[in-house]
Amino acid sequence: MANRNNKIVANLIASTATPFTHPTGNTMSKFVVAALYRFVQLDDFEDLQQPIHDHMVQYGVCGSLLLASEGINGTVSGSREGIDQLINYLTNDPRLSGLEVKESFALEAPFKRTRVRLKKEIVTMGVEGIDPNDSVGTYVDAKDWNDLISDPDVTLVDTRNDYEVAIGTFEGAVNPETQSFREFPSFVDEKLDPQKHRKVAMFCTGGIRCEKSTAFLRQKGFEEVYHLRGGILKYLEEVPEEESKWEGDCFVFDKRVSVGHNLQLGEHLMCFGCGWPVNFEEQQETSFVPGVQCPHCADQITEEQRNRFTERQRQIDQEKAKSEV
Repeated sequence: MANRNNKIVANLIASTATPFTHPTGNTMSKFVVAALYRFVQLDDFEDLQQPIHDHMVQYGVCGSLLLASEGINGTVSGSREGIDQLINYLTNDPRLSGLEVKESFALEAPFKRTRVRLKKEIVTMGVEGIDPNDSVGTYVDAKDWNDLISDPDVTLVDTRNDYEVAIGTFEGAVNPETQSFREFPSFVDEKLDPQKHRKVAMFCTGGIRCEKSTAFLRQKGFEEVYHLRGGILKYLEEVPEEESKWEGDCFVFDKRVSVGHNLQLGEHLMCFGCGWPVNFEEQQETSFVPGVQCPHCADQITEEQRNRFTERQRQIDQEKAKSEV
């Protein structure tokens, strides 16, 4: 059934993804990419899985959505009409009427499959009793973010993981050096002190991790806690590059790998061997082999893995060549 649904989605995408003018420029885009989330009590979240999946298939929308008792989270892509139809369907549920949605655009389909998965948390921190609906930090709009982080009394913390921070972050931001969001509470316990760090500002890709991280800090006794409304994506969309305090690209969890100011496609490729984003300079190194390895993992993967990845990439290239004939 899953394969059949994915074929249906692929056909719908091919037929409905008509190019349209990018709202922030002249680029002709085929796909709308929507990152969305909502923290809200969904006691019947298991019953929502199949209807939402069916509607995604019906509207030709690919990507992944996560459902848990605490809400919904995910990133999806499709035609303008398909995304609008899906958002309308979701927000018809009064509990999801306040759905946070941030859009960007792509010339190629960022996802190939349609998934709706059931989870314990929609963003996994692993700490019981953290509810952003009860207590959360102060939201700061993108237009006001520069003023906040220019305050010398503010400790600016990037809540994302090491591979995300590596390709871009805000000037002066603290890197927690985490490999997963589960490690973030330990970083707070070891590196932050409510008596010493009286003003803390945090940011993440789309805003969802900050909902939990600010709630966690409030629980720990931090009083002045702020976070960027809409995340980095909203900042890059709204703040002119000449006024920006953002350095580098922003990692995104889809085929595009990264985006820059004005949400234009970044320069990074994803290494299949280790999953690390590879910048343009690293792509020029002899240790970089597309679909196989990069400078970050070339001396770590085994010969068996290298042979397997090489064969996989050969088949991909072969199929791509056939499709272009």
